[in-house]
Amino acid sequence: MIPLAERLRPTKLNDYIGQKHLVGEGAVLRRAIDSGVLPSLILWGPPGVGKTTLANIIANSLNRPFYSLSAINSGVKDIRDVIDKAKSQAFFGTNNPILFIDEIHRFSKSQQDSLLGAVEKGTVTLIGATTENPSFEVISALLSRCQVYILKALEKDDLLSLLDNALKQDEVLKTKKITIQESEALLRLSGGDARKLLNTLDIVVNSIKENEIVLTNKNVTDIVQQNLALYDKNGEQHYDIISAFIKSIRGSDPNAAVYWLARMIEGGEDPKFIARRLLILASEDIGNANPNALLMANNCFQAVNVIGFPESRIILSQATIYLATSPKSNASYKAIDQAQRKVAETGDLPVPLHLRNAPTKLMKDLGYGKEYDYAHSHDTNFSLQEYFPDALAGSKLYDPGKNLREEELRNFLKKLWKEKYGY
Repeated sequence: MIPLAERLRPTKLNDYIGQKHLVGEGAVLRRAIDSGVLPSLILWGPPGVGKTTLANIIANSLNRPFYSLSAINSGVKDIRDVIDKAKSQAFFGTNNPILFIDEIHRFSKSQQDSLLGAVEKGTVTLIGATTENPSFEVISALLSRCQVYILKALEKDDLLSLLDNALKQDEVLKTKKITIQESEALLRLSGGDARKLLNTLDIVVNSIKENEIVLTNKNVTDIVQQNLALYDKNGEQHYDIISAFIKSIRGSDPNAAVYWLARMIEGGEDPKFIARRLLILASEDIGNANPNALLMANNCFQAVNVIGFPESRIILSQATIYLATSPKSNASYKAIDQAQRKVAETGDLPVPLHLRNAPTKLMKDLGYGKEYDYAHSHDTNFSLQEYFPDALAGSKLYDPGKNLREEELRNFLKKLWKEKYGY
């Protein structure tokens, strides 16, 4: 039977759930679709947020021929075949087709190069879908010819709407009497992934052999655990395993971390994908508890880019074990989160006059930089002055972690700032 997520895939923009910032009334991508003038574009976002569905809807809305390739099993020959078909169709006056490439980040440089001419000449309109930052994975020449749109994980209300639509619209589910008494487990297991949510619902419903089906957090969790292999058959396990990998390192368990690393290696995971995750973790979960962690992770990333599998598995293992056995701190991560919240709450507060740059005489006459006290003019290379906007004076955003290195930083800051920040 066709999976529930596929049975419910919408074909019209008005039926599309989520991504209102892109396709809601008056939104940027909605305007481009409505105008009929669509640039080549990259849809970047987590799995199951509607990238493939949106590409299909765009093609339907614009009445364009639609070709779809997966970067996992397509090569340069497949790309050239599509481009040749697009050129031949042009003789019959049809609109230039849309070429959708799923997981475009998995294409090699030569495969991406083969798209350049057709995209530049408008032979095809490219829509690429990626879960990875296109700045890293898409060659600059191709990226410069595409507009990048960021899709977000679905919100709770979006996911609830999907469940409601499934029960009301799906021809199979409509024949059953289904009540969702508790939805938290379904939402939690989905992780904001629409496909995962609907496939989970499908599995749970098909596993309950009763006339009246009542879904609770307990029976949903129990059934999913029993059907884990089926649940992950469409590739969601990829994201579960990288999650287990990161959490094992964060939890300082090198044994489990290397196990999950091996699972990814045996599954054919891109080593650069793993190395990037280590690079992020080095700052997010270790930070200044061990500043060398970021250096190690960066060196790992550079080495993996030079050395492919199988040798890079050794480099990844070394970096994984080093990070897992490092002291942990998320203080830097929390600091930037707090700082961004402050900015959102207080807006564009003026820079204090003494901190402003004064490149012209007028600015100097206005007092720009006048009372700035140059730190290196003091024997201690420190001046007790205010660096915040007045409205935020004394705000403590960085709270050093409870580890040896950051306790040293706490004592250093306490010595400098006395009681100001409460260190």
